[in-house]
Amino acid sequence: MAKASKTTVKKGKPAGKGAARKAAAKAPKKAPAKAKATAKATSAKDKDAKAKAKAKAAKSKTAPAKAKSKSPAAKATKKVAKGAAKKAVKAPAKKAAAKPAAPPAKTSAKPATTKKPAATKQPAAPAVVETPKPPRAAKPKAPRKPKVEAAVVLDVEVLDVEVAEVEVPEVEEAATPIAAEPVDQNTFYVTTAIAYPNGNPHIGHAYEAIATDAIARFARLDGKDVYFLTGTDEHGLKMVQTAQNEGLTPGELATRNAGRFRDMDERLNVSFDRFIRTTEPAHHRSVQAIWNRMRENGDIYADSYAGWYSVRDEAYYAEDETVVGEDNVRRGPQGTPVEWVEEKSYFFRLSAYQDKLLSLYENQPDFIGPDARRNEIISFVRGGLKDLSISRTTFDWGVRVPHDDEHVMYVWVDALTNYITGVGFPDEDDANWKYWPADVHVIGKDIIRFHAVYWPAFLMSAGVPVPKRVYAHGFLFNRGEKMSKSVGNVVDPFNLADQYGVDQLRYFFLREVPFGQDGNYNHEAIVARINADLANDLGNLAQRSLSMIAKQLGGVLPEPGEFSANDKAMLAEADAMIGAARKAMATQQIHQWLNAVWSVVAEANRYFAGEAPWALAKTDPKRQHTVLYVTAEVIRQVAILTQPVMPTASAKLLDSLGIPADERSFAQLGGEVRIAPGTQLPAPQAVFPRYIEPTAA
Repeated sequence: MAKASKTTVKKGKPAGKGAARKAAAKAPKKAPAKAKATAKATSAKDKDAKAKAKAKAAKSKTAPAKAKSKSPAAKATKKVAKGAAKKAVKAPAKKAAAKPAAPPAKTSAKPATTKKPAATKQPAAPAVVETPKPPRAAKPKAPRKPKVEAAVVLDVEVLDVEVAEVEVPEVEEAATPIAAEPVDQNTFYVTTAIAYPNGNPHIGHAYEAIATDAIARFARLDGKDVYFLTGTDEHGLKMVQTAQNEGLTPGELATRNAGRFRDMDERLNVSFDRFIRTTEPAHHRSVQAIWNRMRENGDIYADSYAGWYSVRDEAYYAEDETVVGEDNVRRGPQGTPVEWVEEKSYFFRLSAYQDKLLSLYENQPDFIGPDARRNEIISFVRGGLKDLSISRTTFDWGVRVPHDDEHVMYVWVDALTNYITGVGFPDEDDANWKYWPADVHVIGKDIIRFHAVYWPAFLMSAGVPVPKRVYAHGFLFNRGEKMSKSVGNVVDPFNLADQYGVDQLRYFFLREVPFGQDGNYNHEAIVARINADLANDLGNLAQRSLSMIAKQLGGVLPEPGEFSANDKAMLAEADAMIGAARKAMATQQIHQWLNAVWSVVAEANRYFAGEAPWALAKTDPKRQHTVLYVTAEVIRQVAILTQPVMPTASAKLLDSLGIPADERSFAQLGGEVRIAPGTQLPAPQAVFPRYIEPTAA
């Protein structure tokens, strides 16, 4: 691996589409003209003209660059030749400037239909076309890595077509991360990490999919135009090895197992907009495009690699990150075995992005969540970054390196690029490109480094805006033990859904585990949540109140009388739920949103028991009507606000209250809209049955 202190200087090579070419092309044209003007300035009139020319040039140099440049961020200029010592090369146009993330759009108080129904229609599975091996191209020579001198003086050749491409990483300003705003300020783009399908999906995969789905559904119901991406990461050495063990080709294994992951998402009612597969030809084109942009920016070079590699993690580790156990097996930081690898490789100049990344974390403090992960990443980057090996030659199952088909890309360049492939990259005229930059990438904490260090560095190099946020959730432990195939405690999410119910399972994990932290689960804990929170608290409240309306009032929602102080307090608590939920979800605190809702459910049960409407039927029927109306209104707001977590059960509850499909968005919450009295309600149904242990046969 090349040392971090080295700098690459390339001369006489076409700069391609890079911003450096555009900047260099402009600069040499103006410098000779200014020199000529200086030589001929002998009269007062000429001197005045010269002064105006200088003022115009100075204004041009200090003008702010456009923030939404589509070209890679250009490198800074160097002074050129002794004869022009006082005239710096003109700064590249379209220099990226960071913008703050756009604030969320205000929700209209008017009733609004959500953009997508609770059960989003799933797109058809894309056909997998194995990308044919491209014809072998002439292999480019690796760029030389000359020593860095204290001062660099370059003679820039002025040619009709070719210009000098100069990389000077010392200047930080040139590669400031682009923080462009989406075209539509009301968009919301959320992704899961794409799962590695060398085996069947387990409950960890299900947990991430469920949580991300709740985030996507929340945003939709809050009036956002949402795009939700998930899928599978199908390249890499693990896929090759697993396929060989099963007597399959890597493509056959990928197709079979990707289908299982999609089936899991559909079984768990995950409302994705696109299920992406990295074997898609569109993805290959996208990855090669970002590679070319990084190469044109001077950030990719050829060398050889020797070091510790984890096949399971698809990651390289420094020796001080590994330990040798009592079994004499060396393992990486995730506890996975590592092996010594030596091979030719292309490298990404990650070392040049240390200060730029630290600047990103400082200027965009919510880029990484939760705070524990942010602190971890900042500490890692401050410790120094080494250039990253980004290609392999020991296997060929992956995306080919452009112009050198002996190499396939290192899996993380391939995998991470799916997030922009999914919205049309490199075609920035694609209808879905408006969703980029992503509002949040939801990932597991074990891959935070790849998403919060490598990914933004790749994007900065390629001139693509960085995402707004990367959020890492914790691990799930089965009775305190981490899931492992070797231990035999890997849990099948299909079996859990069959045993407990999809909505019940979704609710348990999102309420039980503080999102962002590790969590435990077991059968007893799941049953306790189902029976206590769902069947007893919410289900029993709804069943008792709606059954009373059905039996005593003919199923017609009563007209309330004057609200008492108790009624007003109860309604005020219900009205406040949406504000608490929005505050929690601004930082992906799903459990806090649900805690706020179930606090109101508990208070509603106390209200109902204290008012005793069954007794009021004889003593004060008008008061009974008010209590039943208030209870129905609280249940309506709870049911609307729990739709992202329990889409099917909450929809049934809203059906029981006679709420039309176009009146179930968050715009109907907060007190400006109330449930309509006089509505004829259907017969109530038990939405949350108790869990009963199956009897032995």
